[in-house]
Amino acid sequence: MSDRPVSSQATHATQWMRRPERSNLATLRLMSWISLRLGRPAGRLLLWPITVYFVLFAPLARRASEAYLRRALDRRPGIGDVVRHFHCFASTILDRIYLLADRFDLFEIEIEGEAAMRRLIASGEGALLFGAHLGSFEATRAVGRRLPGLSIALTMFEDNARKIKQTLDAINPAARPHIIPLGQLDTMLQVRDALDQGRLVGLLADRSLEADETREIRLLDGTARIPVGAFRMAAMLRRRVVFMAGLHFGGNRYRIRFVEIADFRGLARGNRAAAIDQAMQDYAAELDRCCRLAPYNWFNFFDFWTAPDELTE
Repeated sequence: MSDRPVSSQATHATQWMRRPERSNLATLRLMSWISLRLGRPAGRLLLWPITVYFVLFAPLARRASEAYLRRALDRRPGIGDVVRHFHCFASTILDRIYLLADRFDLFEIEIEGEAAMRRLIASGEGALLFGAHLGSFEATRAVGRRLPGLSIALTMFEDNARKIKQTLDAINPAARPHIIPLGQLDTMLQVRDALDQGRLVGLLADRSLEADETREIRLLDGTARIPVGAFRMAAMLRRRVVFMAGLHFGGNRYRIRFVEIADFRGLARGNRAAAIDQAMQDYAAELDRCCRLAPYNWFNFFDFWTAPDELTE
């Protein structure tokens, strides 16, 4: 892993920030109405025109899908692979409606690492949950039914928090989570307070803002950049870090994966840099495992890799 900081992320990792939003609240409300009243089978019929639309009219996302799938599948992807990738993304968006509406009965959800999570919750110490734009974050809401005492706070930027609020107001206002806004002076204090209350604090650690420092990591036999900020915060707060992913395996099947990747408790200041490096490597290793296990679950539809020429090979 390279320790070389990057001061500007105007390429690769922040392309997602400049992409125009293709959805709107009216569309979400319509899709929610159709799905909740006519049922999930009817809702899933909507996925095919949505998938075809994006495959045909989102060329940047399509090329990014091809570049990623070439790595995850270890072969040149065909158009069928790209369609399956977009369809998996659309499926998790549809299922988000049911999961936010607490319709967990519609799904078969397996939990890996459940025993360890029970012990963590019972300890009352709190921990950081590091996810990614991989699979369904909403699927993890089902964990609360199996793990009594679970309390999660989410960290996100203000614009994303507003979109989440609009989404939940359209589907299930009662499901609104505790949100800690990122990028504010007291963000770390709010995170610390939530952890001290025994909460699990979740964030997506695979994307950054333009001012964020990133480091190169090895991922899927290539090189990508991951923001350092989340890992540095975990080290400063001296907390445990658990990798989390809700992988979709088609139909109504999900697998939620919890793996502890770092424990910064008792960390000596002089060892902080090395511990952060190791945590980032372990995070990347879990991303790699999940991408190979469920390759169509990667939802970073932009040039995530540091070798952009591979998109045109």
